[in-house]
Amino acid sequence: MKVLKFGGTSVANSASIARVMSIVQQEEQCTVVVSALGGVTDLLLQAMEQAAQNDDNYTTVFPRLEERHLEIIKGFIPAKSQSNLISFVKVELNRLETLLDGVAMLQEITPKAADKVASFGEHLSSTIIAAVFRENNIDVRLFDGRDLIETSIQNNRQIIHWENTAKKVNNLYASSTAKVTLVPGFIAKTSKGENTTLGRGGSDFTAAILANILEASSLEIWTDVSGMFTAHPKIVAQANPIAQLSYLEAMELSHFGAKVIYPPTLQPLVEKNIPVYIKNTFAAEDKGTLITKAKSTLNGEVVKGISHIDNVSLVSLEGSGMVGIPGFSKRLFEALSIEKINVIMITQASSEHSICIGLRSEDAQRAKEIIDEEFAFEISLNKVDPALVENDMVNVAMVGDDMKNHQGISGKMFSTLGMNNVNIRAIAQGASERNISIIIAKKDTHKALNCLHEAFFEENIKQLNLFVIGVGNVGSKLMEQIHQQQQYLQDILQLRIRVIAMANSRTMVLSNTGIDLTSWEAALAQGEKSEVDTFFAHAKKLNLRNSIFVDNTANEAIATEYKRYLENNIGVVTCNK
Repeated sequence: MKVLKFGGTSVANSASIARVMSIVQQEEQCTVVVSALGGVTDLLLQAMEQAAQNDDNYTTVFPRLEERHLEIIKGFIPAKSQSNLISFVKVELNRLETLLDGVAMLQEITPKAADKVASFGEHLSSTIIAAVFRENNIDVRLFDGRDLIETSIQNNRQIIHWENTAKKVNNLYASSTAKVTLVPGFIAKTSKGENTTLGRGGSDFTAAILANILEASSLEIWTDVSGMFTAHPKIVAQANPIAQLSYLEAMELSHFGAKVIYPPTLQPLVEKNIPVYIKNTFAAEDKGTLITKAKSTLNGEVVKGISHIDNVSLVSLEGSGMVGIPGFSKRLFEALSIEKINVIMITQASSEHSICIGLRSEDAQRAKEIIDEEFAFEISLNKVDPALVENDMVNVAMVGDDMKNHQGISGKMFSTLGMNNVNIRAIAQGASERNISIIIAKKDTHKALNCLHEAFFEENIKQLNLFVIGVGNVGSKLMEQIHQQQQYLQDILQLRIRVIAMANSRTMVLSNTGIDLTSWEAALAQGEKSEVDTFFAHAKKLNLRNSIFVDNTANEAIATEYKRYLENNIGVVTCNK
């Protein structure tokens, strides 16, 4: 038996659910785990926050939720058969309204209320999708995830009660002969019978739990991208799906921000050696990514992927009083642990003079307060400085099982960033050498990811980004040559040249991704008023790797611009005027 999990984007509307059905109909027997309709959980949590703040806007969520769910009912169910489902939706929304009214009255969100509110999305979607399956002659039985998955509290943490969960799953499955078993993800019950949830991304975890207990032949996670990519495809246009990863590589990439798979999902699968496929609901024919126990060999590259975590802060504890004194690290991490603040990255100087940690920006100020309180005595004696917080950072990680067996990976990484003027604020590398993590300024994210991807994945093709002023006789010939020789430059010289911005004395065109050189003259004629300050600000803000300012003028005022371009690591090329 396979387990198939469909995320929120895969069940967002009627068109998406039609694709889901076509995938499910190809299976002989399977378990299907579904999330809430895309965006619904966010709507529920937002409404709950508004209710707690006594903001009446929380009431606007009810018609929006009703419209989203009725669109699917009316899209698949004949009018004469809709009444029961429509009544079900209205009853559930009335229950939700009562809950949110209670939150508004108390102006407080309790853990129980949060779990109840968050669970409505999956309960609604699974019930409606089961009805749609039946209407389309799919032999389906719906099980409530709360009747299958049980949690318990251990060391103040909610964990899966595996023994009781296995009994429930096996008993319910033994009572069913249906071809398709449909289960809402994310939701569960505690050992005391109270509703609970498995955390954001918990539908992945639900699917992994069922795959483990049922000893599934595979788990397929269907989403809106064709697998895990070599980098974030919205930031790195040249990023490609990764054909195969090991469990450990996938864990590392998901931990460092690859949102395709929820990090705890893989643990139950490792135990039973169950392969995972990341597939695209909207391009089902794409191969996607295969995740198994074996070391990945299909890609060929030593580095399998580059991932990143946004909104990171650095918190540093420094002082001469730390040198040679045991216990500082223990006190620091114990204080943060008590407050349940998660540490993303740790680095410590060999001199023991400082400890630097990376954590989520929303935790940074609280972490500083906790650290300053813990070391108040040492701070008062000037033996330790108050904790220093640096915001607007990003954690970038390169991941690959075989990196430890290849020399020069970290050297290539650091030299590539250095040549593009990306400053590294902190470095961490585990003894396994499965990942190299760095902290950089948020403003350098786009440049860093693209230049690293170029260095490790793009067949040594270097991309040049040109900012051109002057498109008269000389400049127009330059545009013509670049356009005519694009293929030659790429194939023979391994250069991909993009003209990002251009200007003459009257107008300019500013692009983020490149100007079409087949129609640049028309674009320039319709461009905005030419301003050298605006032109420079655009180049600086984009912060692209391998940026070059090209001056085709004989204008002394333009020549005075060279200094500030060079100071911002933008190369300057001039003609022989």
